[in-house]
Amino acid sequence: QVQFVESGGGLVQFGGSLRLSCAASGFAFRHFAMSWYRQAPGKERELVATITSNSGGTNYNDSVKGRFTISRDNAKNSVYLQMNSLKPEDAAVYYCNVNEPRLTGFMDYWGQGTQVTVSS
Repeated sequence: QVQFVESGGGLVQFGGSLRLSCAASGFAFRHFAMSWYRQAPGKERELVATITSNSGGTNYNDSVKGRFTISRDNAKNSVYLQMNSLKPEDAAVYYCNVNEPRLTGFMDYWGQGTQVTVSS
């Protein structure tokens, strides 16, 4: 059974930092590019960052470039998101999943997410 368990969210002040973690299970994690997504109230879920299967490449939403860093540990089946210089517009529920879940059949496997709140 595919499962994603996100953690590390919380309340942080403007300009603060958080590190999100995602533990994945039930599939060959090391073979998949992984992504972080976020969904704010009243908005569609959006792609935040992606990392290739071997950590050889990363991509970021323009809104987080230079502030967020995605990383992974294939030995632990885990992916991380270091978020610095947080802004109120970063507030959302953050999820991890494989990259392009609609194309890879992972659309039914979202975790509960982790809430990030940024106070101004």
